[in-house]
Amino acid sequence: MNEVTYSKKAAKQLRKLQPSDSKAVRCECNKLANMPECANVKALSNHEYRYRLRVGNFRVFFDFDGAAHIVSIEEVKKRDERTY
Repeated sequence: MNEVTYSKKAAKQLRKLQPSDSKAVRCECNKLANMPECANVKALSNHEYRYRLRVGNFRVFFDFDGAAHIVSIEEVKKRDERTY
């Protein structure tokens, strides 16, 4: 099992979402404790963060340190043309 942590920026972005959207995103983020056996996760190249989790119309950008067993949620963004 991995520990899932949220950056200050990600926590602030989650607070700004509608309560139902925030709950859905948090629920999917908690499933990242089973990383790397997770659905809807894609490794990114040429991006600030190493991984992306797809949750409906939202994208969760995060880094994963397998040696330390830590998943660090960095950003939560609504999917649009400026997301990537």
